[in-house]
Order: sequence, then structure tokens, then C-alpha cells
Amino acid sequence: MGEAYIVAAARTAGGRKGGKVSGWHPADLAGVVLDSLVERVGADPALIEDVILGCVGQAGEQSVNIARNAVLASKLPESVPATSVDRQCGSSQQAIHFAAATVMSGAMDIVIAAGVESMSRVPMGLPSTLPYKNGFGTYMSPRIQARYPDIQFSQFAGAEMVARKYGLERDVLDAYALTSHQRAAAATKAGKFAAEIVPIEVTLPDGTTETHAADEGIRWDASRESIGAVKLLAEDGRLTAATSSQICDGAAGVMIVNERGLKALGATPLARIHGMTVIGHDPVIMLEAPIPATQRALERAGMKIGDIDLYEVNEAFASVPTAWLQATGADPDRLNVHGGAIALGHPLGGSGAKLMTTLVHALKDRGARYGLQTMCEGGGLANVTIIERL
Repeated sequence: MGEAYIVAAARTAGGRKGGKVSGWHPADLAGVVLDSLVERVGADPALIEDVILGCVGQAGEQSVNIARNAVLASKLPESVPATSVDRQCGSSQQAIHFAAATVMSGAMDIVIAAGVESMSRVPMGLPSTLPYKNGFGTYMSPRIQARYPDIQFSQFAGAEMVARKYGLERDVLDAYALTSHQRAAAATKAGKFAAEIVPIEVTLPDGTTETHAADEGIRWDASRESIGAVKLLAEDGRLTAATSSQICDGAAGVMIVNERGLKALGATPLARIHGMTVIGHDPVIMLEAPIPATQRALERAGMKIGDIDLYEVNEAFASVPTAWLQATGADPDRLNVHGGAIALGHPLGGSGAKLMTTLVHALKDRGARYGLQTMCEGGGLANVTIIERL
């Protein structure tokens, strides 16, 4: 089987709910990223054989195959096909896996994997219920309810369950959240994100425009006191809004090619896909899945956690990466070194490609070799991707 190489990786800077990026239609936002990827490698856009794009809220402006609409909103020719993927928060990480598998098989040579989510314009949960007869239809079918009686799947409930299972008290979660903001602020000040961010023009409330090239969600003045003052989300819980990922608008993407693709583009690879894993796990605790997924991925790659130089574990809630650290024995100094979703935002279907973009650039910046990315996903799923910088 052939290899899969990443030759370009880019993302927009995240925008807060109702913030600077909220004026952008999600198809246009993703289209800008597609254009940037092509420009970064100096590619003939007609050489792109497919676009696989992750998106969770496939309703309203993100409906009717948002991937194809992103292509039509870009400079890519109409001949470039596209398809949309929903593996919940792992949607664009799964898009990366699909793209990598496609070029490794030789079925295609040059594929873009991307993701987008405008959580301002398509609110979270919008497509999950619709009017039906005398009530509302739901994804919890009668057979699912019979298998899981009196249970409503909830990511927040799962996050609290993870915290309790691993003995993570509020002070530990608060401290982790502060670290996320501090690392994101330090990375931004040091220009660590400059190479990966695609600047976009945004319109401000007063009608003026500016270039948006810095993540809007970072709390520059975050402190243990300010984070500790935020109310608990559940009376007997341990999590708060400050220890949860931020609602975010954003898009990201990577271009993935095989050996023939490299020659066709005349491109130099940034990284090689070293391993890919996805698992199903308990849908009730739900967010614990990255732990067994990581263990399986390392075993399949013949590696140990200490062999990995940098980790990106999505900060859906602070309990997820802290439990992952405890269970895997990973080095906390290698985890989310430029901050994570608590500070930078979690644009759902766009986060997989966003984290991969940051991981690729962070490995290059540090001269490190191996990176591992994973994230929890609705329904008790988790993807893991291991890459090698070249």
C-alpha cells in the first residue's frame, strides 16, 4: 500500500459566537481555506480530485452537501467533486482518514480533507429534532431507547462522568483551563499560529472592516480567580463554562497526496500519515473513547506513548484531556502546547482539521518527529491519527 503525505495545512482564526467571523457564510469560509491550500503548494486547482469536508450541523446554511457548496464558493473548478462527512466532533479528522486511505489505495492522488462549522449561524443541536405528528422526532429511536432505557445521551453528562471516574476535582480542571489560555496567549504573542492561519476580512458592528488573523476566544487576563468564580454547570458537578470548549466559527483543511500526487504538484511533504484508528466505545460515558483509541493506535503502530513528541487532544471539556493524561501516562508538557479548544474554540466539524493543522506546524516549529491527534466524539467514538514530520 502507498503512502499518504500532507503537503499543506491551513485554518481560519476562530471566532466567538456572534463574533467577528459570524458574518461569513460557512460555505464561503470553507472556500477560503480550500483556496489557501491550493495557493500554498502552487497547485493547478483542476488537479484536486475530491474534497471531503466534515460538518456536524448539516442544516440551513450548512445543508445540501456543504462540501460541494464550499467548492462552488472557492476558486476550484466545477469539475472538483466534494462530499460531506459527519462523525460528530471528529468529522474532519475522519475526512483526513478517508482522504489518506483514498490516496494510499491509489484510487486518487490528490485529495483535500477539510471541515467547517459556523456555530453562530447554525446553532448546535439544530438538526437533531424536527416536528413529527404530535411531537418532535429524535435520533433516539425506539430500539435505541429499549437498549438504553431511561438514558439521554449527553456529552456534558459524559464529561462529568469522566471527571468522577478519574477523580478529577474542580481545582484540577480549573488549573487545566488556565493553562490552555496561557499557552494559547503565549503562542499567539510569539507568532506560532502565523504560518497556519488564513487571514480573512471581517466587518465590525460599526461597519468598518479589519483583517481577522488571531483567535478571538483567548482570555488574555485569565486567572485562577476568574476561572474559579464561574458557576458550576450542575449543582453537584465539577465542570463550568470556563472548563468547557468555546462555541466557535471556523474552517480548516489539509491537502493529502500520494507519491504520484507529489510528483504532479512538485510539492515537498510536511508530514506523513503514520497511523489511523477509529473505535466505538460506551455511548453513555461517551467522552472516554480517546483513551482506548490511543492505546489501540499505539499498539497498531508498534509505538509507546513516550515515542510521541506532541499530542493534540481536543479540549471538549477539561476532564477529557486530563483523564487522557492520567490513563496514558503521557507527558503534560507535550499536550496541546499551543492551547486547545477551551481557549481557541471548538468549531465542531472543523476541529479535526484544525487540530491537525496546528499539530503539523507545531512539529515543524519544534523540529519534532511524531505527533498524535485524538478527540472524543458524540456517540462514544474516537479517532486517532499519528503523523511523522518530514
